[in-house]
Amino acid sequence: MLATTRRRSLGPARWLHGPVADTALALAWVPFALATHLVQGMAVDRLPVLVGGVFLLSFAHQPLTLGLVYGDPDEVARHRAVFTWSPVVFLVAVVAGLRVSMVALAVVGGLWNAEHTLMQRYGIVRIYGRKAGQGDGRLERLLLCSWLALALVWVAADPATPDRVRQVDLGENNTLAVEQLAGLRGAATWLVPLAVAVAVGLLVVWVATEWRDRSTANPAKWSYVASTAALFGVVLLDPLAGLMGYVGAHAVEYFVVVHQRLGRTREAADGLAASGSAATPLVRAVRAGRGPTGLLGAYLALVVALLVALDRLGSPEAYAIVFFTLGGLHVFYDGFVWKLRRSPVAAALAVPAPATSG
Repeated sequence: MLATTRRRSLGPARWLHGPVADTALALAWVPFALATHLVQGMAVDRLPVLVGGVFLLSFAHQPLTLGLVYGDPDEVARHRAVFTWSPVVFLVAVVAGLRVSMVALAVVGGLWNAEHTLMQRYGIVRIYGRKAGQGDGRLERLLLCSWLALALVWVAADPATPDRVRQVDLGENNTLAVEQLAGLRGAATWLVPLAVAVAVGLLVVWVATEWRDRSTANPAKWSYVASTAALFGVVLLDPLAGLMGYVGAHAVEYFVVVHQRLGRTREAADGLAASGSAATPLVRAVRAGRGPTGLLGAYLALVVALLVALDRLGSPEAYAIVFFTLGGLHVFYDGFVWKLRRSPVAAALAVPAPATSG
């Protein structure tokens, strides 16, 4: 009886896919981080291959956002001017950035991607919260941002960071960004105590708030937040392993969430087709690819073809232009595509669309 009462006071776990799949998703960073840590200690000569593979996986998920936008006329119609002119603006900005300062472009790109990756984790936290009827995520946003800020100043203040950068090829863009971060060691050293205090303080407040409102809490969300905290803990102890976990899990999560959205989109479209409504290009592509899995497989084949073409071209400048342009559009467009307050997005992810934003 006591156990039953305790379970009720904590509220039921509301999963995205189920306890096993969601636990695997929450821990998706572990294989990347563990492999990197082991390779550093046992087979350092294989480290460039591992790091390169993780960054290729990261690049592979980025153009997927463009398909979600341009494959849906209703999505384009919501912000027609933005989706029409953004590719031109980003292409011009990237070309100009390469001419003016590759370092500045790399730093901006690195920080923007770090923030974007964090916001995806925040988005998953909000999905879990929405499933439990929690409409306000401001405290959770601050909490996750404090962990990212702590990781950045910690790595910048670590005197071993420059040596770590020299020991492994992170690619020109990432190496430049990390080198600039390491150059801030003096200021970062002073900021570490403040960052620790803020991160710990926000964590205490969040735990107290969740425990106070535990009747509407979602234990599934707690598991995901705990896994995210462990990931940032790894970043502090082994920055390269943590970075690989952070980057690799981001791509895996994106593919999983997009797969779910495509499946729900197809189900909704099948219902419309029965009433005679026309399917969008995206839905037709899902059907032609024999479902979301087939479509994603065809998409990955196109990404591989693009990478092979860039490799044969042998132009670092061309690669940088493609990388930064597609990456920038991916980060920028995600802010429009994944708004949980929008009913179609909420329905596709099986969460209620609340009146309040978060």
